[in-house]
Amino acid sequence: MADRDAKQIGYIYGPVPSRRLGRSLGIDVVPAKVCTLDCVYCQIGRTTEKSTVRRPFFAVHDVLDELAGKLAGGVEADYITIGGSGEPTLNSQIGVLIDGIRAITRIPVAIITNGTLLYRPDVRADCAKADLVVPSLDAADAEAFEAVNRPASDISIEKLVSGLAQFREEFSGQIWLEVFLIEGMNTTPDQITALKRHIDRIRPDRIQLNSAVRPAAEPGIEAIDRQRMDEIARRIGGNCEVVGAAPQARADRHVQRTSAEVLSMLKRRPCRLEDICAGIGISRNEAVKHITLLLNEKAITSERQGGVTYYCTRSE
Repeated sequence: MADRDAKQIGYIYGPVPSRRLGRSLGIDVVPAKVCTLDCVYCQIGRTTEKSTVRRPFFAVHDVLDELAGKLAGGVEADYITIGGSGEPTLNSQIGVLIDGIRAITRIPVAIITNGTLLYRPDVRADCAKADLVVPSLDAADAEAFEAVNRPASDISIEKLVSGLAQFREEFSGQIWLEVFLIEGMNTTPDQITALKRHIDRIRPDRIQLNSAVRPAAEPGIEAIDRQRMDEIARRIGGNCEVVGAAPQARADRHVQRTSAEVLSMLKRRPCRLEDICAGIGISRNEAVKHITLLLNEKAITSERQGGVTYYCTRSE
Protein backbone atom coordinates (compact mmCIF):
# COMPACT_ATOMS: atom_id res chain seq x y z
CA MET A 1 0.00 0.00 0.00
CA ALA A 2 1.51 3.30 -1.12
CA ASP A 3 2.52 5.97 1.36
CA ARG A 4 0.35 9.08 1.38
CA ASP A 5 -0.61 11.90 3.68
CA ALA A 6 -4.33 11.11 3.66
CA LYS A 7 -4.36 10.73 7.43
CA GLN A 8 -3.29 14.36 7.67
CA ILE A 9 -5.38 15.89 4.88
CA GLY A 10 -8.16 13.31 4.51
CA TYR A 11 -9.46 11.26 1.61
CA ILE A 12 -12.52 13.47 1.13
CA TYR A 13 -12.29 17.05 -0.14
CA GLY A 14 -14.78 19.76 -0.92
CA PRO A 15 -17.43 20.06 -2.04
CA VAL A 16 -15.61 22.00 -4.73
CA PRO A 17 -17.38 24.01 -7.43
CA SER A 18 -17.08 22.12 -10.69
CA ARG A 19 -17.77 23.64 -14.07
CA ARG A 20 -19.28 20.33 -15.11
CA LEU A 21 -20.60 18.64 -11.98
CA GLY A 22 -21.94 21.47 -9.85
CA ARG A 23 -20.98 20.88 -6.19
CA SER A 24 -18.60 17.94 -6.29
CA LEU A 25 -17.62 16.08 -3.11
CA GLY A 26 -14.32 14.53 -4.09
CA ILE A 27 -12.69 11.29 -3.02
CA ASP A 28 -8.95 11.09 -3.62
CA VAL A 29 -8.16 7.46 -4.41
CA VAL A 30 -4.49 7.54 -5.46
CA PRO A 31 -1.41 9.29 -4.07
CA ALA A 32 -0.14 12.43 -5.76
CA LYS A 33 0.78 12.00 -8.48
CA VAL A 34 0.47 8.43 -9.69
CA CYS A 35 -0.90 8.36 -13.23
CA THR A 36 -0.77 6.58 -16.57
CA LEU A 37 -0.12 9.92 -18.28
CA ASP A 38 1.97 13.03 -17.70
CA CYS A 39 -0.23 15.62 -19.42
CA VAL A 40 1.36 18.96 -20.18
CA TYR A 41 -1.80 20.78 -19.02
CA CYS A 42 -2.37 18.97 -15.72
CA GLN A 43 -3.35 21.39 -12.94
CA ILE A 44 -1.87 19.08 -10.28
CA GLY A 45 1.62 19.17 -11.81
CA ARG A 46 4.06 16.67 -13.27
CA THR A 47 3.51 12.94 -12.78
CA THR A 48 5.91 11.56 -10.19
CA GLU A 49 5.08 7.88 -10.78
CA LYS A 50 3.97 6.89 -14.28
CA SER A 51 2.38 3.45 -14.00
CA THR A 52 -0.27 1.16 -15.47
CA VAL A 53 -0.25 -1.29 -12.55
CA ARG A 54 -3.46 -1.41 -10.52
CA ARG A 55 -3.14 -1.82 -6.77
CA PRO A 56 -4.94 -0.83 -3.56
CA PHE A 57 -3.77 2.40 -2.01
CA PHE A 58 -5.86 2.51 1.16
CA ALA A 59 -8.35 0.65 3.36
CA VAL A 60 -11.81 1.20 1.87
CA HIS A 61 -13.47 1.28 5.30
CA ASP A 62 -11.31 4.29 6.28
CA VAL A 63 -12.62 6.24 3.28
CA LEU A 64 -16.23 5.22 3.88
CA ASP A 65 -15.98 6.19 7.55
CA GLU A 66 -14.71 9.64 6.58
CA LEU A 67 -17.43 10.00 3.94
CA ALA A 68 -20.14 8.95 6.39
CA GLY A 69 -18.89 11.56 8.84
CA LYS A 70 -19.00 14.27 6.19
CA LEU A 71 -22.54 13.35 5.18
CA ALA A 72 -23.68 13.18 8.80
CA GLY A 73 -22.37 16.72 9.22
CA GLY A 74 -24.82 17.96 6.61
CA VAL A 75 -22.55 18.26 3.57
CA GLU A 76 -24.55 18.59 0.38
CA ALA A 77 -23.29 17.68 -3.08
CA ASP A 78 -24.57 17.07 -6.60
CA TYR A 79 -22.05 14.26 -7.12
CA ILE A 80 -19.62 12.21 -5.13
CA THR A 81 -16.67 12.28 -7.48
CA ILE A 82 -13.92 9.67 -7.50
CA GLY A 83 -10.76 11.29 -8.82
CA GLY A 84 -8.20 13.44 -7.06
CA SER A 85 -4.44 13.49 -7.32
CA GLY A 86 -3.80 10.94 -10.08
CA GLU A 87 -5.55 8.37 -12.30
CA PRO A 88 -8.32 6.81 -10.16
CA THR A 89 -8.68 3.60 -12.17
CA LEU A 90 -5.18 2.63 -11.00
CA ASN A 91 -6.84 1.92 -7.66
CA SER A 92 -7.99 -1.69 -7.75
CA GLN A 93 -10.58 -1.06 -5.02
CA ILE A 94 -12.78 1.54 -6.69
CA GLY A 95 -15.52 -1.00 -7.46
CA VAL A 96 -15.65 -1.99 -3.79
CA LEU A 97 -15.60 1.68 -2.84
CA ILE A 98 -18.60 2.48 -5.07
CA ASP A 99 -20.54 -0.42 -3.54
CA GLY A 100 -19.81 1.06 -0.11
CA ILE A 101 -20.89 4.55 -1.20
CA ARG A 102 -24.18 3.15 -2.49
CA ALA A 103 -24.84 1.66 0.95
CA ILE A 104 -24.68 5.03 2.75
CA THR A 105 -26.03 7.65 0.32
CA ARG A 106 -28.18 8.19 -2.75
CA ILE A 107 -25.94 10.95 -4.10
CA PRO A 108 -24.88 9.89 -7.63
CA VAL A 109 -21.31 8.73 -8.17
CA ALA A 110 -19.04 10.13 -10.89
CA ILE A 111 -15.57 8.98 -11.93
CA ILE A 112 -13.18 11.41 -13.56
CA THR A 113 -10.66 9.33 -15.50
CA ASN A 114 -8.24 9.74 -18.39
CA GLY A 115 -9.78 6.56 -19.84
CA THR A 116 -6.46 4.91 -20.66
CA LEU A 117 -7.22 1.68 -18.77
CA LEU A 118 -10.75 1.13 -20.06
CA TYR A 119 -9.42 -1.39 -22.57
CA ARG A 120 -9.20 -3.72 -19.54
CA PRO A 121 -12.37 -5.67 -18.62
CA ASP A 122 -11.77 -5.30 -14.86
CA VAL A 123 -11.51 -1.52 -15.15
CA ARG A 124 -14.68 -1.34 -17.27
CA ALA A 125 -16.53 -3.46 -14.70
CA ASP A 126 -15.48 -1.16 -11.85
CA CYS A 127 -16.35 2.03 -13.73
CA ALA A 128 -19.72 0.62 -14.82
CA LYS A 129 -20.85 0.80 -11.18
CA ALA A 130 -20.85 4.62 -11.36
CA ASP A 131 -23.70 6.83 -12.57
CA LEU A 132 -21.45 9.07 -14.63
CA VAL A 133 -18.01 8.53 -16.14
CA VAL A 134 -16.04 11.52 -17.39
CA PRO A 135 -13.10 10.30 -19.51
CA SER A 136 -10.69 12.32 -21.65
CA LEU A 137 -9.61 12.26 -25.28
CA ASP A 138 -7.14 15.01 -26.17
CA ALA A 139 -5.48 13.61 -29.28
CA ALA A 140 -6.40 12.04 -32.60
CA ASP A 141 -3.11 10.32 -33.41
CA ALA A 142 0.02 8.95 -31.81
CA GLU A 143 2.07 12.09 -32.37
CA ALA A 144 -0.40 14.41 -30.67
CA PHE A 145 -1.01 11.83 -27.92
CA GLU A 146 2.68 11.80 -27.10
CA ALA A 147 2.97 15.60 -27.24
CA VAL A 148 -0.08 16.40 -25.11
CA ASN A 149 -0.51 13.41 -22.80
CA ARG A 150 2.97 11.81 -22.60
CA PRO A 151 1.62 8.30 -21.90
CA ALA A 152 3.21 5.31 -20.21
CA SER A 153 5.02 3.11 -22.73
CA ASP A 154 2.28 0.44 -22.88
CA ILE A 155 -0.57 2.91 -23.54
CA SER A 156 -1.46 3.82 -27.14
CA ILE A 157 -4.08 6.06 -28.70
CA GLU A 158 -5.76 2.99 -30.23
CA LYS A 159 -5.99 1.31 -26.82
CA LEU A 160 -7.54 4.47 -25.43
CA VAL A 161 -10.13 4.89 -28.19
CA SER A 162 -11.02 1.19 -28.42
CA GLY A 163 -11.41 1.00 -24.63
CA LEU A 164 -13.75 3.99 -24.62
CA ALA A 165 -15.78 2.50 -27.48
CA GLN A 166 -16.05 -0.86 -25.73
CA PHE A 167 -17.09 0.82 -22.49
CA ARG A 168 -19.87 2.64 -24.34
CA GLU A 169 -21.21 -0.73 -25.50
CA GLU A 170 -21.32 -2.06 -21.92
CA PHE A 171 -22.25 1.00 -19.84
CA SER A 172 -25.84 2.20 -19.49
CA GLY A 173 -24.96 5.36 -17.55
CA GLN A 174 -23.78 8.73 -18.78
CA ILE A 175 -20.43 9.31 -20.51
CA TRP A 176 -19.27 12.92 -20.76
CA LEU A 177 -16.12 13.04 -22.87
CA GLU A 178 -13.70 15.86 -22.07
CA VAL A 179 -11.43 17.18 -24.81
CA PHE A 180 -8.67 19.48 -23.60
CA LEU A 181 -7.54 21.79 -26.37
CA ILE A 182 -4.09 23.37 -26.67
CA GLU A 183 -3.54 25.72 -29.57
CA GLY A 184 -0.86 24.43 -31.93
CA MET A 185 -0.83 20.92 -30.45
CA ASN A 186 -4.27 19.40 -31.13
CA THR A 187 -6.36 22.09 -32.82
CA THR A 188 -5.43 21.90 -36.52
CA PRO A 189 -8.27 21.18 -38.96
CA ASP A 190 -6.89 17.69 -39.61
CA GLN A 191 -6.68 16.99 -35.87
CA ILE A 192 -10.26 18.11 -35.25
CA THR A 193 -11.55 16.05 -38.21
CA ALA A 194 -9.74 12.92 -36.97
CA LEU A 195 -10.84 13.60 -33.39
CA LYS A 196 -14.45 13.78 -34.55
CA ARG A 197 -14.10 10.33 -36.15
CA HIS A 198 -12.96 8.91 -32.81
CA ILE A 199 -15.81 10.66 -31.00
CA ASP A 200 -18.35 9.22 -33.45
CA ARG A 201 -16.96 5.77 -32.63
CA ILE A 202 -17.17 6.37 -28.86
CA ARG A 203 -20.67 7.92 -28.90
CA PRO A 204 -20.52 9.86 -25.63
CA ASP A 205 -23.64 11.51 -24.22
CA ARG A 206 -21.80 14.84 -24.14
CA ILE A 207 -18.54 16.22 -25.52
CA GLN A 208 -17.10 18.97 -23.34
CA LEU A 209 -14.31 21.18 -24.66
CA ASN A 210 -11.91 22.51 -22.07
CA SER A 211 -8.85 24.77 -22.08
CA ALA A 212 -6.19 25.98 -19.66
CA VAL A 213 -8.17 27.89 -17.05
CA ARG A 214 -5.86 27.01 -14.13
CA PRO A 215 -2.05 26.96 -14.03
CA ALA A 216 -0.69 23.96 -15.95
CA ALA A 217 2.15 21.48 -15.38
CA GLU A 218 4.20 23.04 -18.18
CA PRO A 219 4.75 26.76 -18.84
CA GLY A 220 3.21 28.39 -21.87
CA ILE A 221 -0.07 26.43 -21.84
CA GLU A 222 -2.62 29.19 -22.31
CA ALA A 223 -6.39 29.33 -22.48
CA ILE A 224 -7.98 29.43 -25.94
CA ASP A 225 -10.41 32.31 -26.45
CA ARG A 226 -14.12 31.54 -26.37
CA GLN A 227 -14.73 32.38 -30.03
CA ARG A 228 -12.14 29.82 -31.13
CA MET A 229 -13.54 27.21 -28.73
CA ASP A 230 -17.05 27.80 -30.07
CA GLU A 231 -15.75 27.39 -33.63
CA ILE A 232 -14.21 24.00 -32.79
CA ALA A 233 -17.40 22.95 -30.98
CA ARG A 234 -19.42 23.68 -34.14
CA ARG A 235 -16.99 21.60 -36.22
CA ILE A 236 -17.38 18.64 -33.89
CA GLY A 237 -21.13 19.22 -33.83
CA GLY A 238 -23.91 17.32 -32.16
CA ASN A 239 -23.81 17.36 -28.38
CA CYS A 240 -20.51 19.25 -28.12
CA GLU A 241 -20.31 22.13 -25.66
CA VAL A 242 -17.69 24.50 -24.30
CA VAL A 243 -17.25 24.15 -20.55
CA GLY A 244 -18.39 27.31 -18.81
CA ALA A 245 -17.48 29.05 -15.57
CA ALA A 246 -17.81 27.37 -12.19
CA PRO A 247 -21.15 27.88 -10.44
CA GLN A 248 -21.30 30.20 -7.47
CA ALA A 249 -22.58 29.11 -4.09
CA ARG A 250 -23.73 30.99 -1.01
CA ALA A 251 -21.52 31.06 2.03
CA ASP A 252 -22.83 29.27 5.11
CA ARG A 253 -22.11 31.67 7.96
CA HIS A 254 -22.92 29.03 10.56
CA VAL A 255 -20.14 26.69 9.48
CA GLN A 256 -16.62 27.35 10.78
CA ARG A 257 -13.85 26.18 8.47
CA THR A 258 -10.19 25.79 9.27
CA SER A 259 -7.05 26.57 7.35
CA ALA A 260 -6.42 22.82 7.19
CA GLU A 261 -9.60 22.35 5.15
CA VAL A 262 -8.57 25.11 2.75
CA LEU A 263 -5.15 23.48 2.42
CA SER A 264 -6.78 20.10 1.74
CA MET A 265 -8.73 21.67 -1.12
CA LEU A 266 -5.64 23.35 -2.60
CA LYS A 267 -3.63 20.11 -2.48
CA ARG A 268 -5.99 18.70 -5.10
CA ARG A 269 -6.36 21.67 -7.45
CA PRO A 270 -5.38 25.35 -7.80
CA CYS A 271 -8.31 27.55 -6.77
CA ARG A 272 -9.39 31.14 -7.00
CA LEU A 273 -10.58 32.88 -3.86
CA GLU A 274 -14.13 32.53 -5.19
CA ASP A 275 -13.64 28.77 -5.63
CA ILE A 276 -12.65 28.42 -1.99
CA CYS A 277 -15.66 30.43 -0.81
CA ALA A 278 -18.10 28.46 -2.96
CA GLY A 279 -16.48 25.08 -2.43
CA ILE A 280 -16.52 24.97 1.35
CA GLY A 281 -19.19 27.55 2.08
CA ILE A 282 -17.29 30.39 3.73
CA SER A 283 -17.36 34.15 3.34
CA ARG A 284 -14.77 36.02 1.33
CA ASN A 285 -13.37 37.60 4.51
CA GLU A 286 -12.92 34.21 6.16
CA ALA A 287 -11.28 32.77 3.04
CA VAL A 288 -8.85 35.69 2.93
CA LYS A 289 -7.96 35.06 6.57
CA HIS A 290 -7.07 31.42 5.90
CA ILE A 291 -5.23 32.20 2.65
CA THR A 292 -3.16 34.88 4.37
CA LEU A 293 -2.21 32.47 7.17
CA LEU A 294 -1.20 29.75 4.71
CA LEU A 295 0.81 32.20 2.60
CA ASN A 296 2.64 33.46 5.69
CA GLU A 297 3.40 29.85 6.69
CA LYS A 298 4.70 29.27 3.12
CA ALA A 299 2.33 26.31 2.87
CA ILE A 300 0.89 27.67 -0.36
CA THR A 301 1.78 30.09 -3.11
CA SER A 302 -0.12 32.16 -5.66
CA GLU A 303 0.07 32.18 -9.44
CA ARG A 304 -1.48 34.37 -12.11
CA GLN A 305 -3.21 32.68 -15.04
CA GLY A 306 -5.18 34.68 -17.58
CA GLY A 307 -5.22 37.71 -15.29
CA VAL A 308 -6.69 35.68 -12.40
CA THR A 309 -4.94 34.74 -9.16
CA TYR A 310 -4.93 31.04 -8.24
CA TYR A 311 -3.70 29.61 -4.95
CA CYS A 312 -1.97 26.25 -4.88
CA THR A 313 0.35 24.20 -2.70
CA ARG A 314 4.08 24.59 -3.18
CA SER A 315 5.90 22.09 -5.41
CA GLU A 316 8.01 19.54 -3.56
